[in-house]
Amino acid sequence: MANPTWINDATRRRSLEHLAAHTVDVAVVGGGITGAGVALDAVSRGLSVALVEGADFASGTSGYSSKLIHGGLRYLAGLDFGVAWESAVERRWLMARIAPHLVRPLGFVIPVIRGAPAREAAAEGFGAVLYDVLRRLSGLGGRVLPRPQLLTRQAVAALVPALDAEAVRRGILYWDGQAVDDCRLVLGVLRTAAGRGAHVLRDVKARALTATAVEAVDTRTGTPVTVDARVVVNAAGVWAADFEPQLAVIPSRGTHLVVRAERLGNPHAAHTVAVPGHFGRYVFVLPQPGGLVYIGLTDEEDHGADGHHPAVPERDVGFLLDTVNAALAVPLARDDVVGTFAGLRPLVEAAHGSGPGRPEGTADISRRHLVRDVPGAPITVVGGKLTTYRRMAQDAVDAAAARLGVDAPCRTKVLPLVGAGSARELDAVGAPARLVAKYGTEAADVVALGRLDPLLAEPLFNGTGITGAELLFAVRAEGAVSVEDLLERRTRLAFVPADAAKARGRAAEILALAGTLGDGAAE
Repeated sequence: MANPTWINDATRRRSLEHLAAHTVDVAVVGGGITGAGVALDAVSRGLSVALVEGADFASGTSGYSSKLIHGGLRYLAGLDFGVAWESAVERRWLMARIAPHLVRPLGFVIPVIRGAPAREAAAEGFGAVLYDVLRRLSGLGGRVLPRPQLLTRQAVAALVPALDAEAVRRGILYWDGQAVDDCRLVLGVLRTAAGRGAHVLRDVKARALTATAVEAVDTRTGTPVTVDARVVVNAAGVWAADFEPQLAVIPSRGTHLVVRAERLGNPHAAHTVAVPGHFGRYVFVLPQPGGLVYIGLTDEEDHGADGHHPAVPERDVGFLLDTVNAALAVPLARDDVVGTFAGLRPLVEAAHGSGPGRPEGTADISRRHLVRDVPGAPITVVGGKLTTYRRMAQDAVDAAAARLGVDAPCRTKVLPLVGAGSARELDAVGAPARLVAKYGTEAADVVALGRLDPLLAEPLFNGTGITGAELLFAVRAEGAVSVEDLLERRTRLAFVPADAAKARGRAAEILALAGTLGDGAAE
């Protein structure tokens, strides 16, 4: 039998047949991290669940974040202690129980620059200490995230060699969480929900919502689809206001640059660069698996952007390069940027209203989430951030359970995602470390797929470790149906267009091979 957590064309077909004849307790609209979290929370309470996504999973905001699972140091600088505390608590659950295989510690260096006002360095040092206090109060141990420490100039240079050493007096090192891949986190939540019985469907686009029904269309066939439910939850992110006219969502564009790690001396830690004139706001330089570094991010209101593929204007590229180059010994040139990507944050204007009291820019709008529960209308959950998705989902499902008259507590704080395991369990997996970091305890299953055909065991091109077996797994277990799905969201090769071009032909071959091999149900 196929693994019950798998999501593929066969499970989609069965779910469509089921929903045509049955009413579910909760219907969720949106296949990003928030909708995924709602589906898992609801099904883990014993409720029947259907989730519909109009395109691919994580194809909106959730797949184009900075990949940070962070307590929100910048929120402390803005005195938003509520968001900082909620973020610290949720980081604890993710790193300690929910997804220790997908969220790892990442060191951040705050360089103390010669000539900078003493009060700025003091404020940054105090912020790092307070940040660590939140970590300890949240219950996350020092073995997972070590305590902050002062660094010498030499230590700063060893960790982030591209910094201008002559300009650095010393540094502050603090630790935070980094998702190996935000798409993998979304897929992990969705597959865990599917394994508990949730019907998870992509390419089913919602057209209209009521309190008890989702009117949609199967975008593959054009066939109308109606999902009848006792409660409907709108978790459509930047599109949430399309179904809730009383809601004002401000799309804020967060742009990232992609550069080769070798161009920055192969840093061993992330580092921050203060944005001039904006206390508490930084540009992050974030090392990634696979020899890349992301530089981000912007925070610009953008109502005209495509929520799936926001265009990256040259002014964003210029802003990020100008900011980070102020701290580098050898400035980055435009040609050093090998890729760009952006996501749209769904910020909630309703929390601030309009007029003189509204913040002047999106960087000043709170990252608090909103659950709108109006009788006779769908429940809407919007706002928040990647780190706090679980709490957003809990609040939304609490509202749904109240409507249903169900007394069922949330269970997701200690519910591990598919592939999760203790450090000892992960160390014992018979697979390369790179695969264990990506798939957790399922890494051995990916290795086994490589034995089905010689094409699957080979890297997609010279210079990458990604194999055809990973693409086959994406089709069988993770809902991928196109070359774009494979390159953009299952491997992230599309972040560097030149790499995606090298892999495109092989990806098409493996997609065709997957059709001949079937979904693995008979294995």
